[in-house]
Amino acid sequence: MRATRDKELRLALVCYGGISLAVYMHGITKEIWRLARASCAAREGEDGNGVYRQLIDEIRETSGINLRVLVDILSGASAGGINAVFLAQAIATGQSLDPLTDMWIEQADVEALLEPGHAPSHRFAKIWATPIAWMLANRSKTIDETVDPTAREEVRLKLERFVRSRWFEPPFGGKRLLAMLLDAFDAMAAGPRYKRLLPAGQPLDLFVTVTDFRGHPEELRLNSPAHVIETEHRLVFRFTDHGAEGVAFADPAGLAFAARATSSFPGAFPPATVEEMDSFLAERGTAWPERDSFLESVLPQQWSDNRAENAVLIDGSVLANAPFRPAIDALRERPARRQVDRRFVFIDPAPGVRFDFYGKPKEKPGFFQTIIGALSELPREQPIRDNLEAIAGRSDRIERMLAIVAEIRSEVETQVEALFGYTLWLDYPTPKRLAGWRRRAQVAAAAKAGYGHTAYGLLKVDGTIDRIARLLYAIGDRHAPERLREIRSTVARAVQARGGDRFGATLSNGASPQTLEFLRAHDLGFRIRRLRLLARRLTEIDLPRSHAELLPMREAIYESLAGYLELKRTDTFVDLRDAVRDMTDDAGPVLDLLAERMQLKALDQATDLRLSDGFSALSKDLRRPMLLAHLGFPFFDIATLPLLQGEGMDEFDPIRVDRISPDDATTIRAGGAGASLKGIQFNSFGAFFSRAYRENDYLWGRLHGADRLIDIVLSALPAVDRLPEARVAEIKRSAFHAILDEEQERLTAIPGLFAELRSEIG
Repeated sequence: MRATRDKELRLALVCYGGISLAVYMHGITKEIWRLARASCAAREGEDGNGVYRQLIDEIRETSGINLRVLVDILSGASAGGINAVFLAQAIATGQSLDPLTDMWIEQADVEALLEPGHAPSHRFAKIWATPIAWMLANRSKTIDETVDPTAREEVRLKLERFVRSRWFEPPFGGKRLLAMLLDAFDAMAAGPRYKRLLPAGQPLDLFVTVTDFRGHPEELRLNSPAHVIETEHRLVFRFTDHGAEGVAFADPAGLAFAARATSSFPGAFPPATVEEMDSFLAERGTAWPERDSFLESVLPQQWSDNRAENAVLIDGSVLANAPFRPAIDALRERPARRQVDRRFVFIDPAPGVRFDFYGKPKEKPGFFQTIIGALSELPREQPIRDNLEAIAGRSDRIERMLAIVAEIRSEVETQVEALFGYTLWLDYPTPKRLAGWRRRAQVAAAAKAGYGHTAYGLLKVDGTIDRIARLLYAIGDRHAPERLREIRSTVARAVQARGGDRFGATLSNGASPQTLEFLRAHDLGFRIRRLRLLARRLTEIDLPRSHAELLPMREAIYESLAGYLELKRTDTFVDLRDAVRDMTDDAGPVLDLLAERMQLKALDQATDLRLSDGFSALSKDLRRPMLLAHLGFPFFDIATLPLLQGEGMDEFDPIRVDRISPDDATTIRAGGAGASLKGIQFNSFGAFFSRAYRENDYLWGRLHGADRLIDIVLSALPAVDRLPEARVAEIKRSAFHAILDEEQERLTAIPGLFAELRSEIG
């Protein structure tokens, strides 16, 4: 039987806005949920024969990789925010997304969303507006060319009613949307339930962007004047389950409020307010026990100023249609017990499709075109280049670091062998010997580095202070940029006062005893980098014939790494919140509390015990490169740490970015959104006007999701283990037909599309 090795494909999902294309995105997120569900069942050793389960099993059988696929970070804006909220709820609770499909198909309709008080009062009300509706419909030949004949009359009548609704008031009702959202949560809770789709200890984080219409004050530090106040409009609502089994992810009322606020598209829905939410829940007779704590968390500035109830919240895509930043920040607190392939996957329902008021390329924009574009469309459609460049820059630094490690490996190994002699590989690596060898290697590396070691040491201390400051800032839960700076300054002063930043060639071991004590008690990054380098080296020497022999070493590395990574998580130290909030200008007592809780020295001893067993299980040929990497780490770290300062400092794996959109899923039909989606009509409001539109877009969402997810899963395999193209095509055909078979009975308004698709798929 072929030996297997574990690998995790972790997806951080970013969902764009898209108005009625939310229905299409629901189809995609449903496929993501099904993939995560199949992977969870495989992880638990349960039976299953769906396409995704078969794919996971085939990967294990052909490549020896036990691939686990999980979604642990979600971020969304506007329509994407709604879908991110419901997917997060399904992952955290094990509930099914199937009831949500009924909500989108049945209720995401202009008739259901139209505020009763804003609808035409009688059939003659504002009848003069009817020609406008016909003009809108006929101008782009939308109805005749894109709607099935049986649905054309429905679209014309709903468009007429929509245009004749009360002007200068948002036509859609906020409470209508809230009712839909909470009804969907109730339906999910009443439906089938599996189990949490993430391993124990793996946190699930959800970020929903919202725009604070009035804004809230934020303090900025300058040279002169020392402080200024600026108005900030961006808000991010965060939800997390902390990775704990049995802990509720969030109250449905809080999730519904976040979904309602992020999707308050200007002009279509009224702004979301706490007053509206309170009134709606009172009418519904629904309790919201976590109301105050929720508002204090998501609206901290407004809550502290007693203004939370008066906050006016509008669509999250106004300022950030592609919310990458909060998802990137969430990477800091991810545990790891096996090799990880991290992906950022973003759903863009209609790349390049924009509102139609820009005019032709050579036309000069008019007065209203310029104003509307500048105030609404341009900010929300700003490209994501800055976010992707930040991810790419981080990955480039890691790639450069890995290249440097590979280039200097021969020289480092020569230094280590000269230090210990060739007999090292014949000795039994007991925990005591490992600790002694490691100290000896660190002293030698410091001596070889000369004055460069002082710069390296100061960089280590600075990085440790930064980590402590971010941790205390998160523990204190009083979020403001100025507060983080204050904590950082206070911690730095305490470290300096204790002599924890003194390095030099004249000092024994290259640093003062106080500095060494500070690093031994607090330098988490050094330990994590060492184990990640060891894991990387193990992957490099891991061949099919050595999988079984390397398994104890792999388990020792990742089990040890998990213990250190737990200490990066805020949740580990929540009981220190009061001490952090009461911290004065002297951070010393808090540093002592933190060191006592971390117990890094005890963790180091446990790590040495595991690694000792792992090294001892290896043959001489495999033990040699692993010991050289372990003992050579101080040499590697001195050379590479400057490249990794700041973000990604403790990470050794680059991040890759994948997109799911109609432009990318071309196995069935090329041509992008224009060739498949109906909801792009009427400036992306189209699916609100017809059930046929919604059924069409939902079905294409599932098909496109399956197409791209199969590609993404297979891309996690080494090139030598990739499946043949013919086999991939066969897997995709099976997935497409399974989706059509499952949905044909439900989607009754588009029989012609099913016939077309079966013919195209073959």
